[in-house]
Amino acid sequence: MALSSNSISPTKSSFLSRTTSTSPTFPTNPLKSVSVRPITAADSSAKTAPVLSEKQQPSSLLVTPVPSKKWAPDSWKSKKALQLPEYPVEAELGSVLETIGSFPPIVFAGEARSLEDRLAEAAMGRAFLLQGGDCAESFKEFNANNIRDTFRILLQMGVVLMFGGQMPIIKVGRMAGQFAKPRSDPFEEKNGVKLPSYRGDNVNGDAFDEKSRTPDPQRMIRAYCQSAATLNLLRAFATGGYAAMQRVTQWNLDFTEHSEQGDRYRELAHRVDEALGFMAAAGLTVDHPVMKTTEFWTSHECLLLPYEQALTREDSTSGLFYDCSAHMLWVGERTRQLDGAHVEFLKGIANPLGIKVSDKMDPNELVKLIEILNPQNKPGRITIITRMGAENMRVKLPHLIRAVRRAGLVVTWVSDPMHGNTIKAPCGLKTRPFDAIRAEVRAFFDVHEQEGSHPGGVHLEMTGQNVTECIGGAQTVTFDDLSSCYHTHCDPRLNASQSLELAFIISDRLRKRRIKSQPLSSGL
Repeated sequence: MALSSNSISPTKSSFLSRTTSTSPTFPTNPLKSVSVRPITAADSSAKTAPVLSEKQQPSSLLVTPVPSKKWAPDSWKSKKALQLPEYPVEAELGSVLETIGSFPPIVFAGEARSLEDRLAEAAMGRAFLLQGGDCAESFKEFNANNIRDTFRILLQMGVVLMFGGQMPIIKVGRMAGQFAKPRSDPFEEKNGVKLPSYRGDNVNGDAFDEKSRTPDPQRMIRAYCQSAATLNLLRAFATGGYAAMQRVTQWNLDFTEHSEQGDRYRELAHRVDEALGFMAAAGLTVDHPVMKTTEFWTSHECLLLPYEQALTREDSTSGLFYDCSAHMLWVGERTRQLDGAHVEFLKGIANPLGIKVSDKMDPNELVKLIEILNPQNKPGRITIITRMGAENMRVKLPHLIRAVRRAGLVVTWVSDPMHGNTIKAPCGLKTRPFDAIRAEVRAFFDVHEQEGSHPGGVHLEMTGQNVTECIGGAQTVTFDDLSSCYHTHCDPRLNASQSLELAFIISDRLRKRRIKSQPLSSGL
């Protein structure tokens, strides 16, 4: 299914109807209220340009988050906002936000609702979330090959997980919008020179000089255009034949071809290929869309609130607001304050939401946060992304699970085994040991088995490139290897081989869980 590029290009869009004859206005002072245009036909992929997720379930419209009547897309401005840059020229910021507000949405409301339906299945143990991509996307590394390689490794991992778990795999990329990064310190000092910290390419540059580090609102326009172009290519890959199951044997990346993980994948791919051949021989069609295409969604951290507000639209079908910069957004460890600006913004949009949770999270506070963001307790609305290291996982996660269960709340539990395992190598570079990542994933599954709850997915910082940023794995990246191919703009990522190795480990756990849950058949 082809998709024309102009369906998401940054131009005027026929999909957007206006309540007045003029474009929405953002005042010069961005701290004042703005108008928001409703979206028409944004939730019906069957009547608009083809999208990634075609299956619409009417039940999505029956129970929906109902924001407070006092909520508005700009109500976050009445709360304390952390991790936001200080732009030097307020008028320029207002002009940029007005421009972005006139652009069409990057994603559609119906796609976000479909993702919420799938995540509800994961919450019940009937599907598994695979969420992965760059720590932070960059302008410099933006090219089709990088997008393709990350998409391809996610496809491979999805096949591995689906084969082991015998359940649908929900593929969500940290792509097409994952630019902004929170900082522990607003300033960075080198050799007596103090400059603003690098906050992501949509805010400022990473070069250590005053011009690069000064927040530039024009970067938001470039980030929008790159996000739209990235999603356009992802849509083409997902629906244009590249993701067809018949190509399963052709997805191997060149540098994994002769590795142990590449061999394991090739063996699995041949088994899938043989199954498809059997189906065709038996007269079962392999031309069904489910065999030719894949569903793929995008996500990023909700951090740069002026940008997120500018892309918030009112859906004309449901009357709800959607942040149309991504299908799913999450609130981070540093911005999840109950009375903070980020929570205030997120509680009013209808997108599925993630909450990053470390070992610092109090169980009662987590319950309160979930109730604020999902007062109607809709399944699929909230995904809890735990990041705390293996040992803390075994100690802290059971208390969180029990508190959420006692409150009667439905959430999807997901493991982020990356952020709790960052260390500094002797050479000074940040890295993550693969053994620690694997240990946290195992702890995640062990705790859920112990508590009788569902391990709903994994959230990974990874790339399809052959980088050397995380140590360990079957190909044994060492401390000495780090500098040979260390490209990340922020935190270290798993390379393709390490990602595939981790997928096989998770697949084995899903398989064991599936076999254990099956009723014993009576024999003669």
